[in-house]
Amino acid sequence: MKNISADRKTTLPSPRDSWDTRIAVLIPCFNEEATVGSVVDDFRRALSDADIYVYDNNSRDGTVAAARKAGAIIRSEPLRGKANVVRRMFADIEADVYILVDGDNTYDAAAAPALALHLVEQRLDLVNASRISGDSGTHRFGHRTGNAVLTGIVGRVFGNRFTDMLSGYKVLSRRFVKSFPITASSGFEIETELTVHALELNMPAGEVPTSYRERPAGSHSKLRTLRDGLRIIWTIFVLVKEERPLAFFSTIFALLMATSLILAAPIVVTFIETGVVPRLPTAVLATGAMLLAFLSLACGLILDTVTRGRKEMKQLHYLLLAAVLADNR
Repeated sequence: MKNISADRKTTLPSPRDSWDTRIAVLIPCFNEEATVGSVVDDFRRALSDADIYVYDNNSRDGTVAAARKAGAIIRSEPLRGKANVVRRMFADIEADVYILVDGDNTYDAAAAPALALHLVEQRLDLVNASRISGDSGTHRFGHRTGNAVLTGIVGRVFGNRFTDMLSGYKVLSRRFVKSFPITASSGFEIETELTVHALELNMPAGEVPTSYRERPAGSHSKLRTLRDGLRIIWTIFVLVKEERPLAFFSTIFALLMATSLILAAPIVVTFIETGVVPRLPTAVLATGAMLLAFLSLACGLILDTVTRGRKEMKQLHYLLLAAVLADNR
């Protein structure tokens, strides 16, 4: 099958109207020989005129050959890690609607037209495909629990708008993609950073439940529950520090102040009663903790001002990009 030219357009049907829309399906792959061909075929049937890109991330098997045989546009990114591949995809590819999906054949390609149409009709910048599986074994317990916990943490800090933050199946608008600076992740943490970007800029976003199935036989997951879970937690920690510096450093301020007061309380009581300062090292430690507390608060206040300016710049850049299909209605 021949590759489809990048200037081809896909028309999405609508009960009211229709729009000519350039759709790009983005499939980051590492050692997915067993599944990538089926993924490309399924998305070709679902979106016959979309451009389907497979970006190989130094696979050691026949991923590239299988994707090429299926008719995908093949490109590569040598820097290891899913986030590095997504960064390259977002920089290279021009489209109106981007469908980002894993190459493991666990997501429902048949849902892609409805997801894209939902984004177009509702003028959204992100549609997250939340995973629904009738088989409890499809999603390992550790993965399900970790996803729920991490999604809950992000929801409490940045806004509770998604139930399946770590889904690898997302539909994105052009202005989301071209305003998204990937800074905190290099691997599977990319889904967290995508979610926080949408929440921080208050982008119009939605979530649609879609079916999810087991990996086919012979295909193996690259996700490691403990290792990648810790990396995602670290990414959330970094994003909180960068996007919510006042809250972050105020928490440190409160902890240090509480520590200082606890250490100093008996020393102050003894001094009032006897006029003597006992346990001088403890007194010095309490004083140092209090100084660090106020230094942390000052850092939070300064960085909050910097973050507000950076957020305004991102917002302005986002607004400079046209909403999806804004000129085609």
